[in-house]
Amino acid sequence: MYHTSPRILRILAAIVWLGGSVVLTLKGGDLLAEADTHRPGHPWTWYAGILGIGIGSLKGIFIFYRIGKKNLRRIASLSNPRIWQFYRPEFFLFLFCMIILGILLSRLAAGNYTFLIFVAALDLSIATSLLTSSVVFLRYRKIIPE
Repeated sequence: MYHTSPRILRILAAIVWLGGSVVLTLKGGDLLAEADTHRPGHPWTWYAGILGIGIGSLKGIFIFYRIGKKNLRRIASLSNPRIWQFYRPEFFLFLFCMIILGILLSRLAAGNYTFLIFVAALDLSIATSLLTSSVVFLRYRKIIPE
């Protein structure tokens, strides 16, 4: 029951990966827009966004790409894949904790310019890491031959 193919698991993993990138990009943009209402035209608003994207690109290339590749190898090694196995159970727990932490940080940042741009840079950093490393899902045949 609930058996599936490794291909479906790869697609689900990619959807979650890219979905996280979209959500965090929108959230980071909203936080920067809110920060701009507190200090209109302040250059640090832009610097925070650029810094988040720059750091995120490096993290995506050097860290998140490897994490994605490791997950694709794990999926390929499953002998009897189940629909919920596109990530390990620990990942879902980690994801839940990160969502709660992100909500908490955003609420704490409300009204505080410095904290707003910090949280925005953090969100954009993670979003960019996910986006730049998502290429691993497009190259899966080169990583794990079928």
